[in-house]
Amino acid sequence: MNAPLPTGLRRPDGPAKLTGAARYSGDTPADGAAYAVLVGATVPTGRLTALHTEAARGAPGVSAVLTADDLPEMPLGPLVQPLPMRRSDEGAIRHEGQPIAIVLADSWERARYAAGLVRAEYADVRRAVVFDEAPDDVEREPLLSPPDETKGDVEAGLAAAHTVISGTYTTADRHHNPMEPSATYARWDGDRLTVHDSVQSIGLTQLALSTAFGIAFEQVRVHCPFIGGGFGCKGYIWPHQLLTAAAARVTGRPVKLYLTRAQMFTSCGHQPTTRQTVTLGADADGRLTALRHTSANAASRDGDHAEGATEASTWMYASPAIEVRRRIRHTDRPEPTPMRAPHQGPGMFALESAMDELAYATGVDPVELRLRNEPDTDPMTGLPFSSRELRACLLRASERFGWRARTPAPRSMRDGDELIGWGMAAATMDTFRFASTARVRIDADGNVVVECGTQEIGTGLPGVIATIVSDVLGTDPDAVEVRFGDTELPPAWMTAGSSATMGVGSAVHAAATELSEKLAGLGGRPLDAVGSLEAEATWGPEEGSDLAGRSRTYSMHTYGAVFAEVRVDEELGLVRVARCTAGYAAGRIVNPLTARSQMTGGLAWGIGQALLEESRFDGRFGRFASKNLAGYAVPVNADIRELDVFFVDDHDPHASRLGAKGIGELGAVGVGAAIANAVFHATGVRLRDVPMGIAEVMRAG
Repeated sequence: MNAPLPTGLRRPDGPAKLTGAARYSGDTPADGAAYAVLVGATVPTGRLTALHTEAARGAPGVSAVLTADDLPEMPLGPLVQPLPMRRSDEGAIRHEGQPIAIVLADSWERARYAAGLVRAEYADVRRAVVFDEAPDDVEREPLLSPPDETKGDVEAGLAAAHTVISGTYTTADRHHNPMEPSATYARWDGDRLTVHDSVQSIGLTQLALSTAFGIAFEQVRVHCPFIGGGFGCKGYIWPHQLLTAAAARVTGRPVKLYLTRAQMFTSCGHQPTTRQTVTLGADADGRLTALRHTSANAASRDGDHAEGATEASTWMYASPAIEVRRRIRHTDRPEPTPMRAPHQGPGMFALESAMDELAYATGVDPVELRLRNEPDTDPMTGLPFSSRELRACLLRASERFGWRARTPAPRSMRDGDELIGWGMAAATMDTFRFASTARVRIDADGNVVVECGTQEIGTGLPGVIATIVSDVLGTDPDAVEVRFGDTELPPAWMTAGSSATMGVGSAVHAAATELSEKLAGLGGRPLDAVGSLEAEATWGPEEGSDLAGRSRTYSMHTYGAVFAEVRVDEELGLVRVARCTAGYAAGRIVNPLTARSQMTGGLAWGIGQALLEESRFDGRFGRFASKNLAGYAVPVNADIRELDVFFVDDHDPHASRLGAKGIGELGAVGVGAAIANAVFHATGVRLRDVPMGIAEVMRAG
C-alpha cells in the first residue's frame, strides 16, 4: 500500500446518520408484526411455580402471552448465553430480570402495559450470593489463557528486592449503555427465517439461530446495517434474540422486540467488578526483581466469564520472576460479558497504579521507571515482539505533555484553591485476529463496489474499507460503494476485540489487489469490453494461531502512553480532568481521521471508568440498584476537556496484510490509572478503587 491519506477519509456513513436516513434494527418496518415485551423475574434466585397471565391476555391489543410451555426446546450454539424459558429448567430462576414470559400486542406500548399485569409466584427464594461472599473458583474451560502462569521464583525475587510494594485495587461493575438498546425483528417464511438484529456479528447470529431451530445455515438471513453502539454487549447471542424468533415461529407472524433501558442492565451483559492485588519487587535502580498479579472477578451462577485482568502483566515489563493468577466468583447475577476494554482495561488500572507506587517508593520518575523495565523479548514466553514502539509512545507523549515541568512531590502544584496533579500510565491491548472474506467489483464506468458481511458498529469501518480499495485501485474514495450488514454477502467474523481492520481490511486489500491484477491483464483494452470485473479473497491469521487468532510465533500487542492533568477541589471532593495527552503504537493507521476519533472516544471512556461509572449491586434484593441513566453516570461534554492524541510510526507486517493492528479498545486502557496517579500527585492520597467519585475523594481526604 501507499502511504495513508494525510488527514483521512470522512466517514461515508456520516450523512445518513446525521440526517436520520440510516436504518437501524429498531427502524425495520413492522407491517403486520406483533410487538413483544419480555416479562422479567423479580427475584434473584428460586423457582417459578406459577404465572398468572389472565389480566395480560385480556388487555387491549394483546394477541398472546407465551411461557416456557409454549416454546420449542432450542439447542445452543457457540457464544450463546444461557437460555431461560426452557421446560427442562423446571422454572429455575438464576438472576433478577431473567425472562419468564413474552407478551405480544399490536403496539409496543400496549405490550409493555400488559407485561406489567403478569404476576408470578416463586418458591425456594433465598438471598443472593454477592461478590464478597463467594469463594474463588477457576473457569471450567479457559478460553484466552491459562488462569495461572509462572516464570522464575517470585518469592526469591521479592526477598532479594531493595523495595517491595503491594496494593489491592478494585474496579466497579459497569454497563455498556449504548445509545441504541438491543432490538430484534424476526419473520418466518416457511422454514426460512429472516432477522433484523442489532448485533456485533451477523454470522454468529445466523449460526446460533440455525442451530437453535434445526435448520440449514443458508435458511437464516440476518440483516444489521448499522449498530447504535455495542461496546461488547451485542457481541454474544442473548436470550431475547432466540425468544423473538421462537415467538414468531409459534404465532406464525413477524415479531419485533425492543429491550427497555432497564432490561439492558439485566439481559445483555456487563463488565464485572474485579479485585486485584499487585506486588512488585525492584532493585535500588527500580528494575523489577519480581512481579505478582492476582485477580478475581464476579461471574454468574452458571457462567464462567473470566476477566483476563492479569494477562498484560505477562508481557509488559522485564522481570526475572512473574506470577499471575486469575479467579472467578460465582454469584447470583446476570452473565457478564466483554466490555470496552475487556481484560486489559481493568487489569492495567491495577498494574499501572502499582507501577506509580513503585516509582514513588524508589524515587525514580514514573516515565523513567517504565523505560528501565522495557523488555527485549516477551518476559513470560521469550518470543520476539511483532512490533513494540512503547518507548516512542512514552518519550513523545511526555514531551508533548510537558512532563519535565512536573514537580514530583505530592501536593506541590496548585492553582488558587485547586490542587493540580499530573499522572501517567502505559496502555496495551492483546491482538485478536479473525478470518474474513470480501468481494470487490468494478464496472465499465469505473464505479467500485465492495461487499463484505461485516457490521458497522459506529467506528467508521466503511471509510477504512473505501480508503484501502481506493489506494490499491487508484480510484476516488468517494466512488467506492461499501455494502455490508447482510449474511448473503461474503462472510466476516464479529466486530469485536479490535479486530475488524486486520480481518476485514486484509480481505478487502487482497480482493482489491487481485482485481488490480485482472485490470492490468486487460492489456489496454477498455473495461467496457468485458462489462465488469470482480475478485473475491479471504484472509485469516497464519496457521498455528489460537482460536482468537493470536500468534504463537510472535508476542503481538498494541501499546500507548497516557498523561493526564487533574484539578482537585478538596472542599467539594471534585476531580476534573483538565487535559490528556496520549500517544499510541497500533500498527499502520489506515484512516487517521477515524482513528483519532476512536482514540478520543476511548479517552472519554477511560474518564468514565476513573470518575463516574458504577453499577451498584444491591445484595439485599439481588439486583443492580439503578437500571437507568439517571442512576448511572457517564461522561458528558463538560467532563471532556483538552485531548491531544497522536500515533507513532508502527508497521507490523506480522499482524495483518496491511501492517495494521487494532485500535478500537486501546484508547480506553491506562486512562483510569493515569487519572488515579494524577489524583495522588495532587492530594497525596492513594485511591486504589475506581470510580473515584466525590464521596470517595472526600473520605480519602
